[in-house]
Amino acid sequence: MRCPLPRSDGIWGWLPRVFGGFRQAPEPAPTPQEICTHVILLDGTMSSLAPGDETNIGLTYRLLMDLPRDAGVRIYYEPGIQWRGLRRAHEVMAGIGINRQICRAYAWLSASYRPGDRVILMGYSRGAYAVRSLGGLIDQMGLLRPEALNQARVEEIYELYRTGRDRTAVAEMTAAYCRADVPVTFLGIYDTVRALGIRYPLVWRFLPLPHPYHTHTLGPHIEVARQALALDETRVAYRPILWDTSGAEPGQSVVQMWFKGSHGDIGGQLNGRAEARPRANVALTWMLEEAEATGLRLPPDWRARFPADPDAPSVGNFTGFGKFFWERRRREVGRDASEVLHPSAAAWAKARGIELVDLETALN
Repeated sequence: MRCPLPRSDGIWGWLPRVFGGFRQAPEPAPTPQEICTHVILLDGTMSSLAPGDETNIGLTYRLLMDLPRDAGVRIYYEPGIQWRGLRRAHEVMAGIGINRQICRAYAWLSASYRPGDRVILMGYSRGAYAVRSLGGLIDQMGLLRPEALNQARVEEIYELYRTGRDRTAVAEMTAAYCRADVPVTFLGIYDTVRALGIRYPLVWRFLPLPHPYHTHTLGPHIEVARQALALDETRVAYRPILWDTSGAEPGQSVVQMWFKGSHGDIGGQLNGRAEARPRANVALTWMLEEAEATGLRLPPDWRARFPADPDAPSVGNFTGFGKFFWERRRREVGRDASEVLHPSAAAWAKARGIELVDLETALN
């Protein structure tokens, strides 16, 4: 069976082999028994896989790594930008490096994907921004064929996507080197924010946001899209980016679910506060259930690993550096027809006079 290769080679050990070039002929389309599910997980800024400190994306990675090697699942995980001292603090604050992150994930998927495989993209905060952009790149450009894959070509593909101006060059590039019409089975994200995961006050206003081309809409090749959103986040720097589904394709399934909690609660970035984990698990279990419904294989006991309690303590908006974010505003709820309140937030919404459509209406 082709699929059960090592599921995660590590971005630094694996990429030199990718960009070293491919000599073999393209593989034939897989038989049904050989279909792989390729899962790309892009985490938030300053995320950690240290035991007890994982975000919801980190916990998803650990969960999938517990699958047997013949499960037909390949995994790519990448943490967000890490703190590397004051000289490089601007990288964390401005989200510098997101383009390289997208290119690395795109190269991995291009090397791994075969027609008929499933593609699942998941991310949190800045990583959510990155996987949304990766989905847009796949939608517009397709995936490079393995025999055409090298670093220069990945960068050229990405530049064509980024600028979006030369349609003739796009058509020529995709016809010569790419697989078009690559569907994304599931796109699942936690609380995408415009600030790209900036965690520091005041400074964010004076930094450039170098990614204006990343799309807020869903391309036609995204089959199922889910976003978990934080009702209680008030920092303006963390204003969420919702999908605009007014032009959604027929049959495309989009739900943007609001949960009680702050940005960190929804994404599971708890800064060591273990007592807040059951609250974060509410969004985590919802997202995993939605992914499982599209065909993602999970360990049989996965629900028992994540006890959920929407009334557990919150990490809040004012812990650590959060208290210095002076500009505050309640999030606007109900701008898009795909927005839904999670049942655990019903009392919260009723107290504030908020009404949204039910899940069945949103799906239809």
